[in-house]
Amino acid sequence: MTDHFSDKTSGNPKITLEQWRCLVAVVESGSYAQAAQLLHKSQSSVSYAIQKMESVLGATAFTISGRRAVLTTAGQMLYRHAKQLLDDASTLELAARRASAGWESQVSISVEVLFPMWLLLDCLAVFNEESPQTRVEVFETVISGALEGLQEGRVDFAIDPRIPSGYNGELLPSPARVIPVAHPSHPLHQLERTLTLKDLRHYRHLLVRDSNPRRGSGTLTVEVAKRWTLSNVSSVIGAACKGYGFSWLPEEKILNELSEGKLKPLPLQGGSERVVPMYLIFPNREDIGPGAQRLAEIIRQRLGKRDSD
Repeated sequence: MTDHFSDKTSGNPKITLEQWRCLVAVVESGSYAQAAQLLHKSQSSVSYAIQKMESVLGATAFTISGRRAVLTTAGQMLYRHAKQLLDDASTLELAARRASAGWESQVSISVEVLFPMWLLLDCLAVFNEESPQTRVEVFETVISGALEGLQEGRVDFAIDPRIPSGYNGELLPSPARVIPVAHPSHPLHQLERTLTLKDLRHYRHLLVRDSNPRRGSGTLTVEVAKRWTLSNVSSVIGAACKGYGFSWLPEEKILNELSEGKLKPLPLQGGSERVVPMYLIFPNREDIGPGAQRLAEIIRQRLGKRDSD
């Protein structure tokens, strides 16, 4: 890249980005020798780059104290602007690569466990046909796990029933259905009547732990004296199938268990299902690459088609 620091007199750039990189490397490593190693250059080439910069600008960037290069007041100002310049250049180059390639090399998303995985896999298969070279990373989250991925910039977008504070969510078609279930031989089914929340309080509640380590345990759907909190939905399903307790589970995840008679919906008073809306959440739409945008569109279309079927 041939961008340079501009001379206001001539209008022509005088300092190269490589010279600015040398300046930043010397500051952050503390010496010319360490900067040379960092940049895979000779120490003399780094020293020459800095000297030439100082000559052009008429300012001294460093003084030498022992073996360390110490910034002067002018050098501190140059360092701040150099960091911003290099950050801007990196951002521009990334945008250019995305534009020229058309697709990102990797798309990362977080998906709440309530979302049907088989449907997501169908969407990924369609995406793979269009962009076979793009890697996809999926983080399955529970409760507030999506918030962590969005805040830390680890994901391009999230699918979640909760919209974190400071974000906007796009409501997706086809919400998730969550139903209370237990093994057919569980004592709750032996009551052979419509159940109340008071009935549930006498038995073990099986929960999934929040995947965000900064949060607490799972979300209680009913206050009980006994509960097991497990790390994933599969473990909860397995425990419920063995009769160890009852749980609210996404219907999409237990279709086989229901059809095989390993689990049976509990006849709960006031309704035996909860409809959970799902949202498509972007950290910043302006920064989303075309690959992530296309995958999000495939998910929208697939859910819309499912609703119309």
